[in-house]
Amino acid sequence: MTDPLVAKLEGRLIVSCQAYPGEPLRHPETMAQMARAAELGGAAAIRCQGLSDIAAIKGRVDIPVIGLWKEGHDGVYITPTLRHARACISAGCDVVALDATDRPRPDGRTFGETVEALQGETLVMADCACRDDVQRALDAGCAIVSTTLAGYVPGGREKTDGPDLEFLREAVALAGGVPVFCEGRIHTTADAQAAMDAGAFAIVVGTAITHPTSLTSWFARTIG
Repeated sequence: MTDPLVAKLEGRLIVSCQAYPGEPLRHPETMAQMARAAELGGAAAIRCQGLSDIAAIKGRVDIPVIGLWKEGHDGVYITPTLRHARACISAGCDVVALDATDRPRPDGRTFGETVEALQGETLVMADCACRDDVQRALDAGCAIVSTTLAGYVPGGREKTDGPDLEFLREAVALAGGVPVFCEGRIHTTADAQAAMDAGAFAIVVGTAITHPTSLTSWFARTIG
């Protein structure tokens, strides 16, 4: 059965508010303002990273917060350990996002072991790169499956220009009713509609809404 919090996100937009290290917008208060602006625009939930950002955003919005903690740049870096996940919970998030691949984790736990340890503490969103990850997430009992990592894991699926709709359809068919979010390279309203038409329970949009550096570069390249 779909958790009531997740059920409210069906057919809705989740906005990812994240800034990369070294960027001018990399500040909790700035991300909280961005999140509030997204909420006013109709976002049903916010996805964000880092303990300070989670806490700041949770204090600013009235919609659910999906939290994660990125550490490192290689391998499993999206909430890589149980400690990271529990820290996100303590910061106030309603859902914790975890890398659902089978790559080694710094604390030696498997993905399944991490999810099992979190049962009763939080809802888990599984960031998947391929079909095997989706099955792993389903076996672990995750509340949400997402296409977040499609095209970003070495040796995995080829990176598509827009959302990986083929993978999305595959995940929806496999999930058997478990909510599948489409995340990754949704850059236009047409991309968003295509994802919904392909069976997404909800969509997550980040760069195209909350990353002005990328948006500016798209326009600059077009006219340059």
